[in-house]
Amino acid sequence: MTDNREITAKINTAELVEKWEELAKKARTIEVDSLLGAKTDLGCVRENNEDKFEFFLPEDEDVLACKGAFYGLADGMGGHAAGQIASEIALKTVIRAYYADKSIIVEESLRASVQYANGLIHDLANAIVERKGMGTTLTALVIRGEEAYIAQVGDSRCYRLRNGSIEQLTNDHSWVNEQIQRGAITAQEAESSPFKNVITRSIGNARSVEIDIFSDTIEIGDQYLLCSDGLSNEVDQKEMKQAMENGSPSQAAWDLIELARERGGRDNCTVLILKILDIRVKQPHKKGWSVFGGRG
Repeated sequence: MTDNREITAKINTAELVEKWEELAKKARTIEVDSLLGAKTDLGCVRENNEDKFEFFLPEDEDVLACKGAFYGLADGMGGHAAGQIASEIALKTVIRAYYADKSIIVEESLRASVQYANGLIHDLANAIVERKGMGTTLTALVIRGEEAYIAQVGDSRCYRLRNGSIEQLTNDHSWVNEQIQRGAITAQEAESSPFKNVITRSIGNARSVEIDIFSDTIEIGDQYLLCSDGLSNEVDQKEMKQAMENGSPSQAAWDLIELARERGGRDNCTVLILKILDIRVKQPHKKGWSVFGGRG
């Protein structure tokens, strides 16, 4: 299977590079206005916060056109504050590696940067006794022009609210989700399963990790919500949708975390919401920007 994927990639390299060059060229002509809101909270039970969020918005137009804007969230695990260290190292390493990579192929850069962070955390966990077993989930969102790319490892999530409908774009890498996919248990049974918090993939657990990459085309009015399981275990999608529709991204992030706390706040809780306010394209031979038509 691995050999087949590698052979296919080599055959399609020229075609893929040409496609990505066209996407990068198009991204250079597009300006996206967005609004960001984010909050992380200790919760009502835990003694330290192992969640972490980060974002990076390039000021350089060439970097923005090539790599886009990065938003990420991680939920660490491990004793002796190892989870907190893992989540922080993961996000900072992925961001640095992603922007250091000059490739215009976003999916390739995301995969390589997450893999690099995984190897670093794995080596640290094996080199320091107090860090043994440390790891983290990772959910990352890149917005480049009209494109959105999501990288996923673990059970943190990315949702999209569009035209009044909310959808989970990522798949949980968890034992219960795998059982649901196989038809062994129902979603209702999963909610009460004693293995609910057992994840099957994480950053740092092994020398390499399988990374899910999802792509999307943004529309005006879209809202992307990244969250740790401290939110998704306490708050359902309908309540997430209501919060995002009723307030700004910042207000919605605060309201959702308060709701999770009211439900018991059994875990650290982190929410990052990005709302697409406008998409504008520079028209040929015209000065300034005009409203992008055709979507939204």
